[in-house]
Amino acid sequence: MNIECKTRIKINMVGLYTIVRREISRTVRIWSQTFLPSIISMALYFIIFGNLIGSRIGEMEGIRYIDYLVPGLIMMSIITNSYGNVVASFFGSKFQRNIEEMLVSPLPSSIILWGFILGGVVRGVIVGVLVTLVSMVFTKLHLQHVWLTLLIAILTALLFSLAGLINAIFAKKFDDINFVPTFVLTPLTYLAGVFYSIRLLPPMWQYVTHANPVFYMVNAFRFGMLGVSDIPITTAIGVLIGFIIVLYTASLWMLKKGIGIKH
Repeated sequence: MNIECKTRIKINMVGLYTIVRREISRTVRIWSQTFLPSIISMALYFIIFGNLIGSRIGEMEGIRYIDYLVPGLIMMSIITNSYGNVVASFFGSKFQRNIEEMLVSPLPSSIILWGFILGGVVRGVIVGVLVTLVSMVFTKLHLQHVWLTLLIAILTALLFSLAGLINAIFAKKFDDINFVPTFVLTPLTYLAGVFYSIRLLPPMWQYVTHANPVFYMVNAFRFGMLGVSDIPITTAIGVLIGFIIVLYTASLWMLKKGIGIKH
């Protein structure tokens, strides 16, 4: 490896570190908007659905309902926070026109892309950990597969960070960054088996649910925590990795082309 190559790698790593540090600093600085809402809302879910309604339901798939609920709620928080972090940050950079300065800098588009999505992954994982700690107030957790649980959390945060960036690329005004979370992401999450097993659904609706990508992530995460799933874990991981590859390729291509950025 020659000196020029080493210098280029060093510059890229400094650039990546700078972008990620900026993203994390922004998240921590406005913690009351990034961390607190998820903690409060998930605590309410545990109180209402876990304790009050869950005590009447009893068990789901042979597991106490509140325990069955925990993985889905943690996954909800990871999805919404990783997505929301990147879509807001990248669109803010577009609005302030500083993303154009990044694109004309010596940094490759891939480094800029990873800077933003790693910021989303960090926020998603941190909120996931905080929600996990909140859940321990209401129930005892016994992780069946620790490393698998962590892997699924990171892959899911990565996937939805990429999805948030694509949303931000096409967004032309602030209202556009709220459209997908409200009318697409929220329905997909609630219909992904967060609160129930799809075995309770009629056969037709079970088939429809399999077309929901969030369903695979929730089940993979639930398998990691509880050891139960409505689908084979290999299928869930395969779908997750497949979506990441597609979204990463699309994001990098759009960033290189300046789609939604260059005028």
